Amino acid sequence: MIIVAGKLYVDPGAREAYLAGCQLLVEEARRTPGCLDFAMAADALEPGRINVFERWDSDEALEKFRGDGPDPGQLAEIRGAEVARYRISAVEDA
Repeated sequence: MIIVAGKLYVDPGAREAYLAGCQLLVEEARRTPGCLDFAMAADALEPGRINVFERWDSDEALEKFRGDGPDPGQLAEIRGAEVARYRISAVEDA
């Protein structure tokens, strides 16, 4: 399993519009074979922060979905990012 998680930063006043612009992306990701979960959400404490969380069943599924990467317009709005890919070898129920 692959987890992609972290945070993006956009201008605080642009965050809601940025997230609204990502709604179709989230819907498309969740319909993609191999996607186990995909979420982007406003952070409760930091006004310009967006939390990112994705779960994929394989690198291949993730790469097929990613294609050429983010839309250039959305990429231009990102002021900073700390997002990492984690390779999970085992999962236990909580």
